[in-house]
Amino acid sequence: MTTATDRRIRYREAINEALMQEMERDPNVIIMGEEIAGGAGREHLGIQDAWGGAFKTTVGLIQKFGSQRVLDTPLSEAGFVGTAIGAASTGLRPIAELMFVDFIGVCMDQILNNAAKMRYMYGGQVKVPFTLLTRIGAGTGSAAQHSESFYSIFSHIPGIKGVVPCDPYTAKGLLVSAIRDDDPVIFFEHKMLYPETGPVPEESYAIPLGKARIVRPGKDITLVGMSRMTLVCLEAAGTLASEGIDAEVVDLMSVSPIDYDLILDSVRKTHRIVVVDEDTPRCGVAADICSAVAEEAFDYLDAPPTKVTAPHTPVPYSKPLEGVYIPDPPRIIGTVKRILNSD
Repeated sequence: MTTATDRRIRYREAINEALMQEMERDPNVIIMGEEIAGGAGREHLGIQDAWGGAFKTTVGLIQKFGSQRVLDTPLSEAGFVGTAIGAASTGLRPIAELMFVDFIGVCMDQILNNAAKMRYMYGGQVKVPFTLLTRIGAGTGSAAQHSESFYSIFSHIPGIKGVVPCDPYTAKGLLVSAIRDDDPVIFFEHKMLYPETGPVPEESYAIPLGKARIVRPGKDITLVGMSRMTLVCLEAAGTLASEGIDAEVVDLMSVSPIDYDLILDSVRKTHRIVVVDEDTPRCGVAADICSAVAEEAFDYLDAPPTKVTAPHTPVPYSKPLEGVYIPDPPRIIGTVKRILNSD
């Protein structure tokens, strides 16, 4: 049995491995979505040529588990997401793959009024073990309809859990927990992270939902990142360290629920916080965390809670503008220095 230090795999491979192992472990786990096997109308290609979806995260599933558990669907997000939610309420553990989170409007009613509320409205008598896999993030030149983040929308909805893994290790562990959970969980994969490699155990493991982690201890300021922004925070923290500023980096991992306790403990130590969020700023996760810190840790603060986010605009298609749109280490470093200089 390998350990986390024995092998390194890519982020997309960690997702694929979690799917493979959970489908092996539990025959009630099924997966459905657009082109996750070979694509509707591609029967002539045969099962061996199935391509595993637009992002190659479902490679090998159709060959191993067959077309009764790996279902290519029509181009109807409302149809197959609704089907998966219904299947979850009757005993299966379905996974639905929504190719881009930007398409959420097409199936929002199914998630908002069925998945999120069914267990509550039936007094806990019905479980809804439904997992939605979807993609977030700018940086691939895919324009506004394929590049948003939008996890804050789901953080706002009671009854929905949401996770934002930043590396292969958390991708595998959080996906295992999402599939095993008895409530709806949305798993947000960042498109720019697919090539990232990192240490991942070969055996199955679960990372608890709703917990954050400290990925770099520090004493001068807290940087909170989520998904790819955690890596951006770590890069910024490395540069700051070379200039004598010791930043603590928190990887949020979960946008619903949010681990406020860990964040508040960090702020009580560092007395300053910057939340870095690729989503837009209004009513976002960064704004919520800053508000919670101001309410719960005001007496510990030496500076106002601050956020670094994307602007309040759709993601631009222009490559130079897209580069400006995404929070980057220089913006974080400049914000940290401004805060420290204002003390």
